[in-house]
Amino acid sequence: KLKAYTLQDDLGMDTVEANIKLGFKPDLRDYGIGAQILRDLGVSKMALLTNNPKKIVGLEGYGIEVVARYPIEIMANAENRGYLQCKRDRMGHLIEVMD
Repeated sequence: KLKAYTLQDDLGMDTVEANIKLGFKPDLRDYGIGAQILRDLGVSKMALLTNNPKKIVGLEGYGIEVVARYPIEIMANAENRGYLQCKRDRMGHLIEVMD
């Protein structure tokens, strides 16, 4: 993660470009362990606070029904605008970049 941040800061790469340059998938997250813990705790249905549709698919793939999704609304600023646009445009996140 730190190497990816360095590529972003020093070379102007976005999150996806930096991860690929380092030989990783664009998004390294895996929801399996968390989903298994939730199942062990008796969770079979949940409402989810996320902008990432892959998170919903990941949890449902482990038998957890996502009954509602609540978006995380983030105001764009000079520091996070590119990051939010990358998440929306390159990673499929359901984000409205608000000014």
